[in-house]
Amino acid sequence: MIKKVLASCLMIFTALFVLGQSKQKAIDDYCKALVKNQQFSGNVLVIENNKIVYENSFGYADYTTKTLNTVNIRFPIASISKIFTATAILQLKEKGRLNITDPVSQYLPEFPYPEVTIKHLLSHTSGLPPYNAFFDKARKENPDKTFTNKDFIPGIVANKQPLVYQPGEKGNYDNINFLVLALIVEKVSGMPYKNFIEKNILQPAGMAETSLFPLPEQFDGRKIKDFAFPHVYLHSYETTPVKSNSIPYVREYWHSYGFNGFADYVSTVRDLWKFDNALYKNTLLKQQTLEEAFVPTKLNSGENNSDYFGLGWEIEKDTSLGKLVYHSGAAMGLSSNILRNITKRQTVIIFDNAHFNAHENASKLMMLLNGVSVDMPKKSIAKLYGHTLLSKGTIAANEILEKLKKDTANYYLSEDEMNTLGYDFMGNSNPYHLPEQHFYKQAVETLKTNVNLFPNSWNAYDSYAEALLADGQKKEAI
Repeated sequence: MIKKVLASCLMIFTALFVLGQSKQKAIDDYCKALVKNQQFSGNVLVIENNKIVYENSFGYADYTTKTLNTVNIRFPIASISKIFTATAILQLKEKGRLNITDPVSQYLPEFPYPEVTIKHLLSHTSGLPPYNAFFDKARKENPDKTFTNKDFIPGIVANKQPLVYQPGEKGNYDNINFLVLALIVEKVSGMPYKNFIEKNILQPAGMAETSLFPLPEQFDGRKIKDFAFPHVYLHSYETTPVKSNSIPYVREYWHSYGFNGFADYVSTVRDLWKFDNALYKNTLLKQQTLEEAFVPTKLNSGENNSDYFGLGWEIEKDTSLGKLVYHSGAAMGLSSNILRNITKRQTVIIFDNAHFNAHENASKLMMLLNGVSVDMPKKSIAKLYGHTLLSKGTIAANEILEKLKKDTANYYLSEDEMNTLGYDFMGNSNPYHLPEQHFYKQAVETLKTNVNLFPNSWNAYDSYAEALLADGQKKEAI
């Protein structure tokens, strides 16, 4: 009997080990396919029951020096910083220092929107316009000035803007909500925001690698040790990204806006794991408070807000894997995500310093962790076509297009991506305010090709006509 029991235990252990190995391989295969297809550069950490299932680093922390990303590299977590601010507010609630249903003006008397409550801010249902609406004029008049949280209340009072909608009527994600929450943390606690977060969140969780790093300093072009710099691909036809802080417009923008409370912490994947574990241990917040935070806030109509925001956290609508809560971060040249399956105590932490798909990839990794198969990443034909068209000409571009179309296992063709490529060649969109570049011949060729590829698409014809007109071919455009 003892032998039979031991044999059964060994079989169960072996089965669990094999299952764990297969999950790990599936996650590794997916991550490596992303990297192979130039869709990922960063760090991945997958946790189950507070144990590492998978951890790896890919790509470069600095593409100019070819400095590699490592498991210990610090990276900007961008809007993941918001969950620190939300945790601080909820800690003050637990101590009886505030109620989330209180109006903001109870704590910030000069705040000119008496109908906005703390809960509206936490759930992005306040209706406040973005801070740019209040400060862009002053920014143009004072280009050398860095606006900080101390300037915020005087600025919105002096240049009051109408609400986008009545608080609680709708929802829209905006940084301004958490800027105001940071001011409330300071007013109620009597401590600087940075000090409160360090004392009440970072230190109790043991997060020694996490610190506030103001956005003007992150993007001012300085050399930073052990830091993953954000990078952007300036055009869809380019194969190498550039540092975000090398772009004058980006530097100038973040030089002007030094507000904090919503996007200014840097961390590591291991430190975010410590934060995740501190939440599970109720080191930072009581379980009842967390359960309240993980419920979508109701609108005035009684319906859930469209983004399913709770109190600082977003909740996935699909519960087939368990209850999933998360927060994403994104900025000029980076994306990050912490995705927590609180039903099964599983967590995926991911950052990417050259792409904007961290949440999508975190969701895929969570599926693989739960034994759900996902489509493997493929390489974009549009991007390869565009690069070849610009560097080697039409014949070479058409040859590579015809060749890759047949390899559907490794490549995909998207009408929208070809359309975007055409407009990129036209140079109509210039989000980084760089010197204009217009490759009209390549735009015409790309959008003509898109018409041939997708002859039933009215939009393909419309875009092709626009390129012809831009190239001076009015008759052909008509």
